[in-house]
Amino acid sequence: MNRDDTTDTPAAERLVGSAADREDQAVEAALRPKDLGEFIGQEKVREQLDLVLRAARARGATADHVLLSGAPGLGKTTLSMIIAAEMGAPIRITSGPAIQHAGDLAAILSSLQEGEVLFLDEIHRMSRPAEEMLYMAMEDFRVDVIVGKGPGATAIPLELPPFTLVGATTRAGLLPPPLRDRFGFTAHMEFYEPAELERVVHRSAHLLDVEIETDGAAEIAGRSRGTPRIANRLLRRVRDYAQVKADGIITREITAAALAVYEVDARGLDRLDRAVLQALLKLFGGGPVGLSTLAVAVGEERETVEEVAEPFLVREGLLARTPRGRVATPAAWAHLGLTPPGSSGAGNGQQDLFGT
Repeated sequence: MNRDDTTDTPAAERLVGSAADREDQAVEAALRPKDLGEFIGQEKVREQLDLVLRAARARGATADHVLLSGAPGLGKTTLSMIIAAEMGAPIRITSGPAIQHAGDLAAILSSLQEGEVLFLDEIHRMSRPAEEMLYMAMEDFRVDVIVGKGPGATAIPLELPPFTLVGATTRAGLLPPPLRDRFGFTAHMEFYEPAELERVVHRSAHLLDVEIETDGAAEIAGRSRGTPRIANRLLRRVRDYAQVKADGIITREITAAALAVYEVDARGLDRLDRAVLQALLKLFGGGPVGLSTLAVAVGEERETVEEVAEPFLVREGLLARTPRGRVATPAAWAHLGLTPPGSSGAGNGQQDLFGT
């Protein structure tokens, strides 16, 4: 299971974790844009989705089924709500883990209104029987309800009103091809650029009635790991610091001081990220080192290091996964202000890989 999928994991407890806790969910409800014009970033996805929705409205038909993939916190739930708003339709929200039996899905589908949007989060975690029922529902707008058991069981066809399914997943590769093929529009959500996140921070600060300077917004954006949810969370923590320790105005200096308290550095690394890098560099000379050994050195579970810390470190070019083990890149040495070892000893693996 992806540790960013739930709120009771180490990822959810981190200030820079991409999972949404209860506070995030409450604040996001107030900060969410209401239409595609307000939505910041994801330019290609917005343009393509706008065409899909406009065409459906012009035909007077329900929109095609939509599959949104990408890391947590990039706006998949927000886009699903925008789709419903743009189509003037109600939205029903559920998740893959909540649908463990075909009967669970049949109950939801049979209660849908015509044109309603069904948002199915973490669709890859839905049970296989429910998944197979969804094939027919998406394609033919009907399901077969099984009544009875054994040889006397009877399949009763149940017609469904036309609806739009919006599926969201953090692991598109886990979706079987028959399910992926039934989506009329598929979009992958990319991580945000700092300039886009800066616009997100300014918009959120305005809605939260927080005074923020341009350099303060840029500093928050640069530490937000390309994720709007993290940007909004950091904004709230910096706001708290500014109100208690300063005059309430968020500047670059206030932001740096506030996030130093919360141990989020200039590249968005937190305590766990730096602990992994420091163990890799100081104890193992930059690697290669096995994942289990690295986890023991950090004092964390193997899964925590692999699924919570490593993805961002790899994406930032600070760590590499190789057949021989984890290896630090030259950028990791530079970020921690350390000098790589010489050509002999424990650093050979790293030097051979990167040619330094």
